[in-house]
Amino acid sequence: MFDDAPPDDALFEKALFDDVQFDDAVPDAVAEAAEPAEPVIEEPLPDDEPPEETVSEEHTAEEAVPAEDDFAAPPSGTYRLQLRGTPDGHFGFAEASALAPYLAALGVSHVYLSPILQAAPGSTHGYDVVDHARLSDELGGPEAFGAMAARFRAHGLRLLVDVVPNHMAVPERRDLNAPLAAVLAEGPSSPYARWFDVDWDAGGGRIVLPGDGEPNYRRFFDISGLIGLRQEEPEVFDRTHALLLRLVADGQVDGLRIDHPDGLADPRGYLRRLAEAAPDGWVLVEKITEGEERLPADWPCAGTTGYDSLGMVGGLFVDPDGEKPLTDLYVSLTGGPDGFEEVERAGRLHAAEHGLRPEIDRLLRVLRRVAGTDRPGLERALVELLVAMPVYRAYVVPGEDAPPQAVQVLEEAARRARGHLPKELHPDLETVLSLALGRGETTDAEFIIRFQQTAAPLAAKGVEDTAFYRWNRMAALNEVGGAPGRFSVHAADFHAHCIRLARDRPSTMTTLSTHDTKREEDVRAWLAVLAELPGEWAQAVVRWWNWWGPDASPLEPDLEYLLWQTLVGAWPLTYDRLAEFLLKAMREAKTRTSWVDGDAAYEEAVLAYARRVLDDADLVTDMTSFVRRLAPYARVNALGQKLVQLAMPGVPDVYQGCELTGLSLVDPDNRRPVDYGRRRERLFRLDTGRQPKDVDDEKLLVTSRTLRLRRSRPEWFGPGARHEPVAAHGPAAEHVVAFARGGAVAVATRLPVGLERRGGWAGTTVDVGRQGWRDVLTGATLWGPGLDAARLFAHLPVALLVPREIDR
Repeated sequence: MFDDAPPDDALFEKALFDDVQFDDAVPDAVAEAAEPAEPVIEEPLPDDEPPEETVSEEHTAEEAVPAEDDFAAPPSGTYRLQLRGTPDGHFGFAEASALAPYLAALGVSHVYLSPILQAAPGSTHGYDVVDHARLSDELGGPEAFGAMAARFRAHGLRLLVDVVPNHMAVPERRDLNAPLAAVLAEGPSSPYARWFDVDWDAGGGRIVLPGDGEPNYRRFFDISGLIGLRQEEPEVFDRTHALLLRLVADGQVDGLRIDHPDGLADPRGYLRRLAEAAPDGWVLVEKITEGEERLPADWPCAGTTGYDSLGMVGGLFVDPDGEKPLTDLYVSLTGGPDGFEEVERAGRLHAAEHGLRPEIDRLLRVLRRVAGTDRPGLERALVELLVAMPVYRAYVVPGEDAPPQAVQVLEEAARRARGHLPKELHPDLETVLSLALGRGETTDAEFIIRFQQTAAPLAAKGVEDTAFYRWNRMAALNEVGGAPGRFSVHAADFHAHCIRLARDRPSTMTTLSTHDTKREEDVRAWLAVLAELPGEWAQAVVRWWNWWGPDASPLEPDLEYLLWQTLVGAWPLTYDRLAEFLLKAMREAKTRTSWVDGDAAYEEAVLAYARRVLDDADLVTDMTSFVRRLAPYARVNALGQKLVQLAMPGVPDVYQGCELTGLSLVDPDNRRPVDYGRRRERLFRLDTGRQPKDVDDEKLLVTSRTLRLRRSRPEWFGPGARHEPVAAHGPAAEHVVAFARGGAVAVATRLPVGLERRGGWAGTTVDVGRQGWRDVLTGATLWGPGLDAARLFAHLPVALLVPREIDR
């Protein structure tokens, strides 16, 4: 494949199956292909003394635990942990604490925790808070939290915690949520009535709870068990943030990740209050930007949680030449459209007419109060404007002129909406547009705010949780914050994105996987190879599709195509994991079945078909052979995208377990317990001079060495550091993506199938601009200023170069 020898078949097997742990019955055909998991190495108990870290001489300086003075250093890398308080899969503060030595050795500066406050009974994620004044009892309570924070600090680690300001849980035992219970008992006269976003008139002076009719309160998306909070009220902010801010003031928490700011009435105002209360805190927002949208410049925060970078990095490793053949294949197999636009519109309309109908009706009542009840066209104009929004929401503050980006967003939405409205309704559309922008003689603060609060969940539910499951031309692109219609990313666009981050938001987060992504990073890395092998993929998928005849499958065509992509991208899969994914996919699509209106017969038929696939030994063998064909190229993509994400501007996050190959699917699959014992053992082996034995080791090597370099060289990677594209020259120059960060240069291979077809590097060089370099990943010494790509990538398809004089 490359100028160096390709992996042998044994390495292919390890690349495919090394990190698989089966937690349910495995079909015989799959079990024959999978290797047994390695034994788990027991973690130390939380109150043990931190063991001495064993490191190789070569990496001693890079692995040293930071001194106390280094707590003032900027964030250099985070590691996300999903806490869980239920008996099954319990992972609380004590279990997190036990990972302190490992995470310090990995190289991160911050441990990034899912919500830590008291959640509803049985919560598996913590986003359903019932008491803001208590640390979660199920996770261990205040004593275990304090011990965890102290142990992390002893290992040079700081804490970033997830904050949920938008909503609270409506628990079955109402008394568990004391403010809500008071409002249920006393109605609008309760001193807690201002806490919750309730339409009292619609409920006849009471809160209408799930099961009693249409909810009359703002919900988190369409989840009636989560009631919206009014953080614009100073008392609500103070009471719901007092404990978290005390933890910040006490030095136990260093950063806050703000969940769903788009649900708030005034995100900017909220962030300003937070900045006043925690002026030194590292604050990030879970904000999804679309296209050319930018985080508002007047938001006092470090940046986002990184979905914008996820799409930019992933797109670098997708071949644009694969777009037409894969689109043609999708259309021919499924009969679906060749573009995403109408699918997206249909998904948004479905959300407006069904799941989010209560929110639409409430907004419509406000509109009619302002614009009059004698204009029947207002409802359709309102819905069409919401459906046509090109981003999650605009940021218009009542009493202020709408910022230029908000004007651009809403005027673009109006332009799109006009095409779906008869001319006689265009004046109604103009009325809605003017009210949303707060311009003209008549303005209404409630309409301005509620329009924005409705637009955001409509985008989330209509696009990510509906349309993404209806149009699977290339499943790797159907990702949170992604754009299925944007097939690939040009290197110049990636570099422009990085230059902007370094200039405007140097401490923003970057990521490749989160607890919300539809599939983990390496599933996407495998699927990206299909864009380079569209002909072989077409032959394979048509063969599997017709394995038992042309009419054997009961699946809708789009779901069937998603099934085969999922099997190839996440192979090997157990039946239980595959069934769980398919159930979610078909219910989210809402075409034949859904969470609300299920079709049990169809679901049973789909799952029986999935079992038949996995039980057919010949089909599994054929599929495994095709997956093995992708393995060397998927390795290039997986290592390349990881190095790029870790070295680019911003603070890289590693989602739990993804320092090794990450092949999990959408939640709850991506929230399964992680085997940290085998990760510690692998890291120890690398740190004591052993060579990587498989792709998992290689990814761990890339992850740990890059994180350690970032931590030891904040002047190269932190605020003030630049991103400078590095050029390659020669016949295969387009297969290199390279950039300088301070004194370091990151170099990755892209589009490996095309590189192989060219005959390899053939004299291609990378212009690094100086003489002596050391590759941090391999220890190799290289001499510039032009590095021969064949030698540079002789052992790995990536390189992380530092000046030779700092060689340790």
